[in-house]
Amino acid sequence: MEDIYRQYILEHYREPRNHGHLEHPSIHAADTNPLCGDRIELDLQVEGNRVIDVRFSGRGCAISQATTSMLTERIEGATLDELRALRPADILEMLGVEIGPARQRCALLSLRVLHQGIEGPYTGRWSDEDEDDTD
Repeated sequence: MEDIYRQYILEHYREPRNHGHLEHPSIHAADTNPLCGDRIELDLQVEGNRVIDVRFSGRGCAISQATTSMLTERIEGATLDELRALRPADILEMLGVEIGPARQRCALLSLRVLHQGIEGPYTGRWSDEDEDDTD
């Protein structure tokens, strides 16, 4: 079963969904994982309280880029409250395979950028302990 998820991750890496930029996004956020140099930029178009369009760009490993692609599919059409409720465990579950602590930082970069975009600069919404807690 893990092979299917690995293929799914590679598919998102090779052919990312929602890749690019929005011309006039309601929300733009970006961040870098200093440990490995991954970079993610997210653009959201929000009407009312709902995401109507999303795009991302960036560079980095297969995990960071594929996870961001998957996340963009998940959040399109979601409310800002639903985005705020997303936790690290949700993202790791979305991946479908176990990854080590170093790779978790790559996987969770997109969630960090998303939360920065809707809440402002990182304020400790979730701690490193939350990243390690996948239950």
